[in-house]
Amino acid sequence: MTEEMESKSEEVANLLKTLGHPKRLLILCALMNTEKTVSELEEVCGAGQSQVSQFVKRMQNEGFLKNRKEVNFVYYSIKDLRIKKLIQQISKIFC
Repeated sequence: MTEEMESKSEEVANLLKTLGHPKRLLILCALMNTEKTVSELEEVCGAGQSQVSQFVKRMQNEGFLKNRKEVNFVYYSIKDLRIKKLIQQISKIFC
């Protein structure tokens, strides 16, 4: 096994750990075609503000999401196009 393969397998394993929660998957699905605020994401995934904020923060730290501030609101969207493609494929297969 090459070092590159080993490194990539660790990267994918970490990515899958982050995706390994139903609410985080719902959040990513909700962000597929449009940006949303935390309160909009709360409605989509049926979780409280604190939990959604934690999920969003983790995915932002992992490089999955980006944000844009506008007046009193912060809008989140998918930053990593690989994540977007992966979520699209998951949707095709399972939804």
